[in-house]
Amino acid sequence: MPLKLYKPTSPGRRGASAVVRTLLSKKRPERSLLTPLKKHGGRNVQGRITVRHRGGGHKRLYRVVDFMQIRYDQPAIVQALEYDPNRSSMIALVEYGDRIRSYVLAPEGLRVGDTIVSSREKIAAKVGNRMPLEYIPAGLGVYNVELAVGRGGVLVRSAGSSATLMNIEGEFAQLKMPSGEIRLFPRGVAATVGQVSNPDHRLARLGKAGRMRWLGRKPTVRGKAMNPVDHPHGGGEGHNPIGMQFPKTPWGKQALGVPTRKRNKWTNRLIIKKRS
Repeated sequence: MPLKLYKPTSPGRRGASAVVRTLLSKKRPERSLLTPLKKHGGRNVQGRITVRHRGGGHKRLYRVVDFMQIRYDQPAIVQALEYDPNRSSMIALVEYGDRIRSYVLAPEGLRVGDTIVSSREKIAAKVGNRMPLEYIPAGLGVYNVELAVGRGGVLVRSAGSSATLMNIEGEFAQLKMPSGEIRLFPRGVAATVGQVSNPDHRLARLGKAGRMRWLGRKPTVRGKAMNPVDHPHGGGEGHNPIGMQFPKTPWGKQALGVPTRKRNKWTNRLIIKKRS
């Protein structure tokens, strides 16, 4: 979907842009697929802030998205393409032959009236169809990828993303992830053919702080603008350097040049090439 540029009628509009949603249906969300979504403001069950800069935001209802699609070999007709405030991609409302409806992640190019199928056997590798990796031709893009058979898709789900199926060797399939990492997956895990919808999401500019607050994001302040009690970079008169050899996190850990992601050592053998 293309971007809409606004006229600079105010400082907040100058430079702002948004994704045009002309292809989306104007109907209300499917009521049977909505559940309440409680806000936590980045706090855990003890009331302590564990994720900073969260709070406020517009009230939302959660859309129950089917990431497993286990109604195998039952064609589903796309009834509507809808906006989902809880994710960057669009979702599609599909209806099966027995009138059961569900939400699925919408791929780029899917339109109302199209038919999609999920199967454990080999089917046509068209956009929106879901099947095991071993039946998908090499070189195609896939999304909503499982880590274990029957678990449901957990990888490659954000707007515009897709992984490329490199080849099948023995019991494993090689996937090139959006990060550049090449990883082995069991050949029987399911994935959906195509690219996740709304690829222009990354190009939209919010334009003002208020739009970020609507999304539930609070302001982020530089450490050197704080007091010494709040951050290792804080303190000093006026505009001063941080006064240390390496930048630090608010908790005193080295911030740059050190690995910050804990890898599961049992799955390291599945990584052929680390992310670039």
